[in-house]
Amino acid sequence: MLKKIWYNSVKLFLKVSLNFYAKEIKISGRENIPKKGAVLFAINHPNALMDPLFVTSFNPRENHFLVRADVFKKPLIKKALATLNLMPIYRIRDGRKQLSNNEEIFKKCFSILKKQQTLIIFPQGGHCRDRTIQPLSKGFTRIVFGALEENPGLEITVIPVGITYQNSGKYPCKVAVKFGFPIISSEILNNNPKPKAILILKDKVSSQLKKLTVHIPNDENYKTTLEQLNKANIDFTEVDTINKMIIENELPKTNIAKKNNLNLIFYLIIINSCIPYLFWKRQKQKIKEKEFIDTMRFGVNTILFPLFYLLQAIIISWFFNFKIGVLYYFLSISIVFIYTKLSPIHTED
Repeated sequence: MLKKIWYNSVKLFLKVSLNFYAKEIKISGRENIPKKGAVLFAINHPNALMDPLFVTSFNPRENHFLVRADVFKKPLIKKALATLNLMPIYRIRDGRKQLSNNEEIFKKCFSILKKQQTLIIFPQGGHCRDRTIQPLSKGFTRIVFGALEENPGLEITVIPVGITYQNSGKYPCKVAVKFGFPIISSEILNNNPKPKAILILKDKVSSQLKKLTVHIPNDENYKTTLEQLNKANIDFTEVDTINKMIIENELPKTNIAKKNNLNLIFYLIIINSCIPYLFWKRQKQKIKEKEFIDTMRFGVNTILFPLFYLLQAIIISWFFNFKIGVLYYFLSISIVFIYTKLSPIHTED
């Protein structure tokens, strides 16, 4: 009971925080999510830990996650993540000896699905910002079919989920999360030999993902197409419209981006948040993988900025009075929210 309260409290906190981080969050297809029963969500993976945060925060079910193992290196972080239903998945780059640990993780996944719960998996393997759906690994099919084989009569619904960012790596961002149509895994396994069933499930998930997020075929025209879309300053979160343009090869012409008229508000925020902002700038230089920029920035924005405002509010209350301190705190938070929601969004080059 306490764990559920903790999980739902964190989920609510993240939902509010993400609205401070993103200018707009478009959610569609939630009606496709079964209210009960085992569900595996298969998601594309363009933006590190931000992907599961957006997907689970706006998902009515309580979710379990498989996350790259190197995130769990520190014992305290490992314990904290475990309370939020996160589990490590090991890759070859973590060392071949570590791969044997996946057997235990797979058994945990089988147990989760047997209990009619949900599981979030990134079937492309690693994260990648490219606007194309990469070939899917068969790891997620091993979990689905393994659970079905261990538990005859179990039904597992696979739901592909596409997540699209307008400008990942920049603030504020704009995000679209699209939940796809349910895939009944037992029908595939019961009507086909297992090797063929694996291919069918992978194909069905991949086909949906290519419609649920912006998909530019990874061929000789990829860079040209992406450059043209960026120059047109199109809204990538209009997924259906953009995919239609790509399929029909009717790409828009160059469009001049709107100017940012909120510079005064931005500099006011920087002056009011100088210490956490300088901390962020220093930490950003240490990030080796660009896909983790948003994750680190979100963490700093969500934790350090509010704490810094609270500290300054206490100091103001000490020198003036409590009401002025409270007013300062809520004004500081409100200004950040206003800037986030009113800033123009541009595509990345």
